[in-house]
Amino acid sequence: MQNRFCKRKIKNSNRFAKKNNLETHPPHYQNSHTGYNYRMSNICAGIGRGQMEVLDRHVALRQQMHAFYVALFENIPGVSVFSAPNEDYIPDYWLSAITVDPSKTSGITRESLRLALEAGNIESRPLWKPMHLQPIFSSYPYYGNKVAETLFDNGLCLPSGSNLTGEDRGRIAVAIKAVFE
Repeated sequence: MQNRFCKRKIKNSNRFAKKNNLETHPPHYQNSHTGYNYRMSNICAGIGRGQMEVLDRHVALRQQMHAFYVALFENIPGVSVFSAPNEDYIPDYWLSAITVDPSKTSGITRESLRLALEAGNIESRPLWKPMHLQPIFSSYPYYGNKVAETLFDNGLCLPSGSNLTGEDRGRIAVAIKAVFE
């Protein structure tokens, strides 16, 4: 009995994975089903507690990645790096993101940059798809003025991990510079 249940669960998991891979879905995150995951196991809590000992070092590495992108895009008109609004804030730069204005980049779009990075085996993703555009919320009213859509259309999340090496940054810089030359 238990063996048949496990086989059915594995078969359904494989079907779900095939149905929801990147070949059949766009590169942005999309919510098609409601789900909740509020639990935290003791093991995850222990790992999180252990990470507190290296938190300052990891934040510093993320801040260095942000500074790398600020310098990289400094002289490229039409590309803006998301940054803290003023010195009153001390961001951790968990995520490095940019917006690309095609009217100022000779027609280069967020998507053309994303595809160039992908061709170099460098992962990037569009900014999160607005909730009101998610399939699960398509039947609900939306009250807004297109700010979220504009950010989604023009925004790109760039590699920003605290484990990126100088060699990784070099590959990223070469790929990005090639697009804007």
